[in-house]
Amino acid sequence: MINYPAINKFKVLLIVSLLCLFASCKSKQRRISKEDIVNKNRPNIILMMSDDMGFECLSSNGSTSYNTPILDELATNGLKFTNCFSQPLCTPSRVKIMTGKTNNKNYIDFGYLDPFQKTFGNVMRDAGYKTLVAGKWQLNGVHTQEKNCYDLNRPDHFGFDEHCLWWVTSQGSRYSNPRIITNKQYLKTTIDDYGPDIISDYVVNFIEENKDQPFFVYYPMVLVHSPFQPTPDSPEWSNVKTRSKINNKYFKDMVEYTDKIVGKIKNKLDELRLTDNTIFIFTGDNGTHTKITSQTKNGDYSGGKGLLTDNGTHVPLIINYPNGTVQGKTYDGLIEFSDFLPTFAESANIPVGDDIDGKSFFKLINNQDYKPKESIFIHYWPRTHKIEKKNGCFARTVDFKLYSTGDFFDMANDKWEKNPLNIATLNRHEKDVYLMLQAELKNRDIWDFTTIRRPIEFPKINFSKMR
Repeated sequence: MINYPAINKFKVLLIVSLLCLFASCKSKQRRISKEDIVNKNRPNIILMMSDDMGFECLSSNGSTSYNTPILDELATNGLKFTNCFSQPLCTPSRVKIMTGKTNNKNYIDFGYLDPFQKTFGNVMRDAGYKTLVAGKWQLNGVHTQEKNCYDLNRPDHFGFDEHCLWWVTSQGSRYSNPRIITNKQYLKTTIDDYGPDIISDYVVNFIEENKDQPFFVYYPMVLVHSPFQPTPDSPEWSNVKTRSKINNKYFKDMVEYTDKIVGKIKNKLDELRLTDNTIFIFTGDNGTHTKITSQTKNGDYSGGKGLLTDNGTHVPLIINYPNGTVQGKTYDGLIEFSDFLPTFAESANIPVGDDIDGKSFFKLINNQDYKPKESIFIHYWPRTHKIEKKNGCFARTVDFKLYSTGDFFDMANDKWEKNPLNIATLNRHEKDVYLMLQAELKNRDIWDFTTIRRPIEFPKINFSKMR
């Protein structure tokens, strides 16, 4: 006689066992999936951008005024760029580097980033990276007509999972007793707290907490912007009465403290054995303050912040990426700020839109064949409601520069732009370059600088409901 209940129990046990085995295999398959392997191998990215620190401030670039041993070592062991160009001022540079677009496309006003733009924070978060922005924000539109300028969700809207920022809704101090927001909460600080230390400590902790997954850190530093004040390494810091003194002599201390912070971040990568697979980048947002004159191996170098001349737009760029196998090399080709977003996207193996102006240089830092850019385009209108002599745009090669005004300079022999070339007497090579740069300018949507630009129309957006 057949015992049907026993057979049913056997069937149940068999089915359950098979289901458990299938679930176990599926779980193991997830752990070793191709997607996981790709994610693990994708490089981490840290972009550090100093505030108002031009090309001439690094010892490796010829400075004799400042000691920057950490940055010099990164240059020696990595890739040093001699022709990286930013916008001449902070907000225009931030808008450009974050969106990969030239300012004539998306720059609306000082201290403001159009919320309809997609930043490299959005790109990297969409690619599965853990993202952080730490340092100087200055993009909520506090000093404009923007209606949502006090919304603390703005960094998250632009793609950052975490933030530790100065100047989100109001300025306050960035140095001693700083006004800093971390993840929508204001920190309680005292006169003994130093803003750059708080921010860099946050970056270090973020790296520690996310060491087992790809991360993207955008660190627009608060140093070395004025006011030029003592750092914790300055003798005057020990006395509260002298801690807030303002003097140009402290600029040197601030440059060297910047180098120290770079070392702090680099040491954390070394400690966690993340250095080889991290693209570590240091640059500056624009030229040095005009009150500062630095000594270099080639003579005095005056700061040019806010100017379209080389001392306003020529910034340091050092990239250290051991897995890219580029070590101890110098690149003399052109790089500009719209190139960063597509570079990061390519490193994460994701596409970018057709509206991006920049050219990825990931192959360059990965020691692969790379075709240099022939020219770059800079469009600069720092405050859209003002017409000033410093407004304008230019296209340039490494050796020549053509402004929209028609002024044409031989930068190799006239770096301070004192003597524009006579167009009527150009030699054949100069004429070819002139015509190429002229075509570059004509192909751009350049605003007419003889008239005031259209009034700003700020969108009304509820950032708390967006991500």
